[in-house]
Amino acid sequence: MDTIFELLNSPTAQKRWVKWLLIYVAWMVPAVLFASQMYVSWSSAGKPISWWVAYRDQLVYSWLWATATPLILHLARRFPIERPGAGRRLIFHLALSLVISILQRALYTAYSFAFPIMPTRAFKFEYLFRNVFSLFDYGILIYWMILAVCHAMEYYRKFRENEIRASHLEMRLAQSQLQALKMQLHPHFLFNTLHSISALMNKDMKTADKMISRLGDFLRLTLENSGAQQVTLQQELDFLKCYLEIEQIRFQDRLSVQMNIDPEIVDAKVPNLILQPIVENAIRHGIAPRVEPGIINIDAQRHNGMLEINIKDNGPGLNSNGNGNFREGVGLSNTRARLSQLYGDLHRFNLKNAEGGGLVVNIQIPIQKELEN
Repeated sequence: MDTIFELLNSPTAQKRWVKWLLIYVAWMVPAVLFASQMYVSWSSAGKPISWWVAYRDQLVYSWLWATATPLILHLARRFPIERPGAGRRLIFHLALSLVISILQRALYTAYSFAFPIMPTRAFKFEYLFRNVFSLFDYGILIYWMILAVCHAMEYYRKFRENEIRASHLEMRLAQSQLQALKMQLHPHFLFNTLHSISALMNKDMKTADKMISRLGDFLRLTLENSGAQQVTLQQELDFLKCYLEIEQIRFQDRLSVQMNIDPEIVDAKVPNLILQPIVENAIRHGIAPRVEPGIINIDAQRHNGMLEINIKDNGPGLNSNGNGNFREGVGLSNTRARLSQLYGDLHRFNLKNAEGGGLVVNIQIPIQKELEN
């Protein structure tokens, strides 16, 4: 089954003539079954016929359906029976199945008179009408079988795409986790943190103890959600606060943080470890090189049905060339890729200069309430 679906969706099969060839070849298989039934039926009635004659007759019947199959497949993809509008599309396919079934049966009956298996009575429109009217329902069944196969193939294609997408998400998450751990265990980060703790040990044991505690919480929270692709905004903020407390102890009065978070969206889902690399870059490029006090503003609100997060610093921002002293490293490029994999065209991730100076990183993602791992 996998091989058939992969063949029909392969690059080669995208060519129209290849698809038609595959459809006609596929219809030769049920023609064998139909011919065998005809052969047994005629033999049982005392009118034996050649199996190859029966197969020729049923091959015409099957190829009439093969001719109609591309149209049915096209309309099935164009008008799938799914919400919204499932009722109207169901009526459309019912009407179309009736028309195609009657037309196919009429053509096949005309062929049977033109190339009879055995001598029959003269052709009459009355017999054609009676034959079509008594057997068109079988054609309706075949139409809906083709429609069902098309829907099954489409669902299978979407299922495979979702599997590939989930695989890419897991890969991106692993890369992000490795990058976060690399940053957290970066010698520069650990050296500064441990140096600050060492300096405080003889001056302010209470602050040194707090810094050790925050460092432990920081590492614990990192590992706690290591397997989750998404966490709540509240969980992400708790992790971020842990990191910021360590940085505020290091920078003291040179770093202040202001948060404006809408309490109604704290349970919205965001990618795990999405904010910390952005804030880390803001501190590294916007706060650390300056002697003046630095401020980081973190704002999260609902905007036009989306979750909008803005991280702003009062650093040098971007120059006219769009880079300034800021370099988009592995962390931010990884963030871009993860957002693209998770939300496609439904997200926004922009860096721009803030009014009055500084840099603003803007993230907009769909609001989701259910965890999607």
